[in-house]
Amino acid sequence: MSFNIYIKPSAFLIFACLIIAGGPLPSTAQESKQKPNVVIIYTDDQGSIDANCYGSKDLVTPTFDKLAATGIRFTQMYSPSAICSASRAGMLTGRLPQRAGVPGNVSSHPGKPGLPVEEVTIAEMLKGAGYTTGHVGKWHLGYTPETMPNGQGFDSSFGHMGGCIDNYSHFFYWVPPNRHDLWRDGVEIWEDGVFFGDSMVRECNAFIDRSKESKKPFFLYWAINWPHYPLQGTEKWREHYKGIPSPRNKYAAFVSSMDERIGLVVDHLEKQGMRDNTIIILQSDHGHSTESRTFGGGGNAGPYRGAKGCLFEGGIRVPSIISWPAEIAKGEVRDQMTTGCDWLPTLADICDVPLPERRLDGKSISRVLKSKDEPSPHKSFYWQLGNQWVVREGSWKLLGNPKDNANKGPIGKDDKLFLANLEKDVSEMKNLARDYPETVKRLKNLRDEYVGGLNSK
Repeated sequence: MSFNIYIKPSAFLIFACLIIAGGPLPSTAQESKQKPNVVIIYTDDQGSIDANCYGSKDLVTPTFDKLAATGIRFTQMYSPSAICSASRAGMLTGRLPQRAGVPGNVSSHPGKPGLPVEEVTIAEMLKGAGYTTGHVGKWHLGYTPETMPNGQGFDSSFGHMGGCIDNYSHFFYWVPPNRHDLWRDGVEIWEDGVFFGDSMVRECNAFIDRSKESKKPFFLYWAINWPHYPLQGTEKWREHYKGIPSPRNKYAAFVSSMDERIGLVVDHLEKQGMRDNTIIILQSDHGHSTESRTFGGGGNAGPYRGAKGCLFEGGIRVPSIISWPAEIAKGEVRDQMTTGCDWLPTLADICDVPLPERRLDGKSISRVLKSKDEPSPHKSFYWQLGNQWVVREGSWKLLGNPKDNANKGPIGKDDKLFLANLEKDVSEMKNLARDYPETVKRLKNLRDEYVGGLNSK
């Protein structure tokens, strides 16, 4: 089976506009070297504190820790959504998932569309500025030629189009019918028995090598589908964690298997002499899973309530690190509220490329990167997932129709509106709505403003 590669008209429009406007299209190898390379590593279903540098005491994560030591670690980074497709759409477009046309998960079935073609991705933005663009790993944003990676700004693509695959057979088994799901540039390929983690490392490193030869800056989006189920850590790490209870042992083995493979790609950048001028962003798409497919849990949200699929902190507050040795501080922490939607405008800012002419919900955090005293660019932010919604303003957070997939505490009939003050109680275990009715009213009005503006393009 194969799909023809689709290149949408907006990609040509961005390119043409850059030429007309005198945009930064590198004309020489020297100019292209001045642009930083960009690698976004988007992990999947990783718990809020599930890395050693985030306080985990039982995980081995030297690559996370190394990147944090050579960069900046965020303590209040929020995913655009608490579910896979919506989070990816928000990150890649810089827009609320609802505005980007992906309010929830898209289908894992061939022939089903996903992210609308009129949306502009980070790949399209950087490609228009002379970058080579590559996708490796999970997509989950559409399964038609125009909505697969090659139709959304990526020069090359290797991975699976649905939500997950078995890492050895590369079949999707979770919603019948069982089907093979491994693709290169829109053409189905077969690598039976080859561990997918090793295939991803191979593809990432080959993309880096090709980019070095071309002397063009590159953008690599490595959407690593780990530690999402199925939990298939390597024998080395299963043996290492065999003494801790299930399902933490299975989850931990997968986290360390992931960390090890990320390290192989970081090491390759160093060997190629490209690490200093490569921006690496390492971030989870949302909180850990408590689904039966992941044995009911395994991840750790620490003090935060909630998990994947809900809008308490444990569902949307994620580990996030940026490392760029040539330009940004090393070993620092930022406590400002930031979101996954911020990466597109931030990369436009620090890579000196034009922003898409779209309404963006993300804001550049380049000043936050420069100073721990710079305020968050967001006075407020909004999330919506099904009938759940959240508006945050400062330390106040109002949840509508809250769910707690981690079952840390009961949610009663009087908790349809749930107010928390994160500065005073980050655990969100007590509903303050009755105590602060004026705050509830103000935040409800703010929520109405967000909803009313979602149709704005």
